[in-house]
Amino acid sequence: MSKREIEFSAKDAGLREDVNLLGTLVGDVLTEQGGETLFAQVERVRACAIARREGSDPHDLERELAALTAEQATELAHAFSTYFQVVNLAERVHRIRRRRDYERESKAPQPEGLEDSLQKLQTLGCDRQAVQTLVNGLRIEPVFTAHPTEATRRTLLEKQQRLARALIERLDPSLTPREDHALIEQMRNEIASAWQTEEHPEAQKTVANEREHVLFYLTDILYRVLPVFYERLAEALTQTGISIESAALPTIVRFGSWVGGDMDGNPNVTAATMRETLADHRARVLALYRPELQRLYRQLSQSQERIGFDAAVLEQVEAYANQFPETERRLPARHADMPYRRLLAHMQARLAAVETDQSGAYPGPDALLHDLRLIQASLRQHRGKHAGLFAIERLIRRVETFGFHLATLDVRQDALVHRKAIGQLLDDAQWQDRPAAERAKILRTRPKPKAQADDISAPVLEVFQALREAHAAHGAHAVGPYIISMAQNADDVLSVLWLAEQSDLLDANGRVPLDVAPLFETVDDLRNAADVMQGLYQDPAYRAHLAARGDHQMIMVGYSDSNKDGGLAAARWALYQSQTQLAEVCRRARVALTIFHGRGGTVSRGGGRTHRAVLASPPGTVQNRLRVTEQGEMINAKYGLRGIALRTLEQSAGAVLLVTANEAAGIEHPATADAVMEVLASASRKAFKALVYESPDFNDYFRNATPIDVIERMRIGSRPASRRSKAGVQDLRAIPWVFSWTQSRHILTGWYGLGTGLAAAAAAHGEQTLRHLARDWRFFDTLLDDAEMVLAKTDMAIAKRYAALAGPGLMHHYETIRAEYQRTVEWVLRLRDQQELLDGDPTLQRSIRLRNPYVDPMSLLQVDLLARWRAQDRADDALLDALFATINGIAQGLQNTG
Repeated sequence: MSKREIEFSAKDAGLREDVNLLGTLVGDVLTEQGGETLFAQVERVRACAIARREGSDPHDLERELAALTAEQATELAHAFSTYFQVVNLAERVHRIRRRRDYERESKAPQPEGLEDSLQKLQTLGCDRQAVQTLVNGLRIEPVFTAHPTEATRRTLLEKQQRLARALIERLDPSLTPREDHALIEQMRNEIASAWQTEEHPEAQKTVANEREHVLFYLTDILYRVLPVFYERLAEALTQTGISIESAALPTIVRFGSWVGGDMDGNPNVTAATMRETLADHRARVLALYRPELQRLYRQLSQSQERIGFDAAVLEQVEAYANQFPETERRLPARHADMPYRRLLAHMQARLAAVETDQSGAYPGPDALLHDLRLIQASLRQHRGKHAGLFAIERLIRRVETFGFHLATLDVRQDALVHRKAIGQLLDDAQWQDRPAAERAKILRTRPKPKAQADDISAPVLEVFQALREAHAAHGAHAVGPYIISMAQNADDVLSVLWLAEQSDLLDANGRVPLDVAPLFETVDDLRNAADVMQGLYQDPAYRAHLAARGDHQMIMVGYSDSNKDGGLAAARWALYQSQTQLAEVCRRARVALTIFHGRGGTVSRGGGRTHRAVLASPPGTVQNRLRVTEQGEMINAKYGLRGIALRTLEQSAGAVLLVTANEAAGIEHPATADAVMEVLASASRKAFKALVYESPDFNDYFRNATPIDVIERMRIGSRPASRRSKAGVQDLRAIPWVFSWTQSRHILTGWYGLGTGLAAAAAAHGEQTLRHLARDWRFFDTLLDDAEMVLAKTDMAIAKRYAALAGPGLMHHYETIRAEYQRTVEWVLRLRDQQELLDGDPTLQRSIRLRNPYVDPMSLLQVDLLARWRAQDRADDALLDALFATINGIAQGLQNTG
């Protein structure tokens, strides 16, 4: 596939070359696999798309697409999707290239890196002790979640890894022409193999499939780069005058997962899937430790004849020899004088026993760490720095992080499910209709169940029983917080504690060993969150529970449903205010707070650049901790390559350190901010609700002007598209809601109402005030940045073609949306002093322009296929398969799903 010339700066010449090469390879593969006919078809469509962008007859492209059969359309969409995948990969590899160039050529540290952040801390006035204190308290926890619209199979991810490695190897200037040719042929093979691999298997995606997808990033990427993060942090601290070894740093990063524990609206997640997931996690991490121990066994061949050993090592070896004589007998006689090898042989045997639940197994990761630290101390004491210490310390860091559980399994359930279960167990048919305060009052008395568990309550109780087993079998770190979706009142939190008690999920002191995290999601629930938590903190029973949890409270805030409820600006402001109020309530109650950010992959759902979002956090809300969901295409974008994953962790850590230092310094937002945002958010939310919830026929427009009916049929998620089994926008999940508008190029979920809000705020407070906020207040600047990116990906001309599918009687909705789009673009450009969107971010601007000639055909093809499919009562499977292919292609091209 050739490529129209797009401007690349000198620093991006390597990217241009990679895009050209990969485009050529894709073209070669298309010709080889699909014949000259497919390649010529792709080239004609691409040429028509470019001509359309330049003002030629737009009907040329539409006529070309309308002539395709369903099978031809599927192959065409597959071709464009393949191109997007390799371009996306090339851009990620280019980030690694640019980092290397920066480290090689620049005297200043790379912006947003660890050294840059530590230097900024010093600029803020932090002395060495203050920096050390900040680092010691730093905690980062990405939490990976299942994503029903992220369709990349593990086998394709592995092919992308190999393709990326070949691109990275080509960065080596010492390669011979023959070596370079071999790498190019390897890349061609990976592209061809991926072409022959089905992207959407016929079978419905299961929880196990989703777990396999998420665990790929943990086992294949993050396990490898994690020790490097600490080594980079130690280097950065040394550069800023704080000498420290990476092994002396505290455990800063841990990982969590929702896959297998997120029951909210998903009948396929049960107590059984939790048990399976925890067992799978354990098996995966033990399988990673096993070869590392074997490598250490081969490496640590030190003999007592040549070097000394700590007495503790020798004592442990003899203790194991007496305790496990069979393992000792299997050792070769020539290893008798090699204490490290003898110890490691016993360690391997004890680890193997963990996997098979046999006697002699390590009781937990702390026991394995004890043995590893014996070797670490002995190597340090006996000139072993360059004779194995490095490898030991890397494994120690991994065991400290991943334990025997790999990732903490969070559990999530809808508050309504708990209410139904409790009502049944208490034999109270009115339970759900009682006022929340009355339900809380009853629960505080710790009533006994009056009825036997039935098909409503038994599955709920079984989950708590599974958690009780998990604590006993896998340890406390294996299970994360119990998250209550759609939490509204104190009784929702007390319900979890009551249900846990009925399942005997209690520790030795009779306390529930769970962090209960209410999730506040809608705009109204966010506004009420502080009052709810204040009431809980005044409850003696709940304070006793918190005391047993170290007076630490986790509270989750939802970006997805708040956005769907009130639009981007209103949701962001409600989240900002809620977090500020929650931090103050916790401060007064002397409760340590971790805000768990429920971010999605897109701007509409709180996605975007994590480090920018952290820097824009309300004062006092970060407190040196970041726990955030990662999902969808953003997992691949942030953690898909080792170099990118490392950069992501560094950016997150640096941002948290800076914000926490600012919090300590008492830096607040500008005095005019609240008044401006109140006007902006109110006007924005009013406009959003008027369109989405108050227009009687808007749901009809949504159902017809987007491919929601196709997305609901996609076999790539394990849970339904709607929660609480209701129809309409209100109970549609945020992911398919956002995904549908993204596919149709409206993408209104990321900007609608903002233009109206900005206009109202300017009328009330003056445009100059807004300009000052855009310059001086990170929150406002980030809001505009995020909206600007979405506006740049929106295409109202193509959206109009989707709108036409809804019929002339509903076109007034399109006109309303288009007018708000123009208003929003105008205000963003005015406040940014720009002529075009993304003038301030030429890299992203170029990326979007690079893709447009390839995304446009997919969008217009999808419009044509939707019309054909719906005309046949949605019964043509060949057309449906073609639609699936266009959805995947557009998602790859826009790099956004839901």
